[in-house]
Amino acid sequence: MAGLQAGSPIPTELTVHSQSRILEIAFSDHTQFRIPFELMRIYSPSAEVKGHGPGQEVLQTGKREVDIVGLEPIGNYAVKPVFSDGHESGLFTWDYLYHLGSDQSALWEDYNRRLQAAGVDRDAPMDSTGGHGCASH
Repeated sequence: MAGLQAGSPIPTELTVHSQSRILEIAFSDHTQFRIPFELMRIYSPSAEVKGHGPGQEVLQTGKREVDIVGLEPIGNYAVKPVFSDGHESGLFTWDYLYHLGSDQSALWEDYNRRLQAAGVDRDAPMDSTGGHGCASH
């Protein structure tokens, strides 16, 4: 199945906690994660965030207060969140959500390193061009 490695755990429950801005997800291997919306938004698998190749990633800032205003199922392998800042082009496969949940600490550390290297604050607004490296998105 697209988006899933053979034998990968699949979600058994997804709960959007709007007030705490957390996606709670339980998997078939009995693991459970609480993934902040901000983490999902800054690590969106979309071309708008990842770019179209190595080195084209766009550092996302100002996403601490982002909400998920919609969550659309995509087949039996992914969901497409609609974020309150209008971003809705990332497909989050079950494998990718598992990665976000299990590797949260390392992802936050990497994000903080990238912020520091860029000399920007986590809450800084995106630049005047929208901070997007791809004009087609």
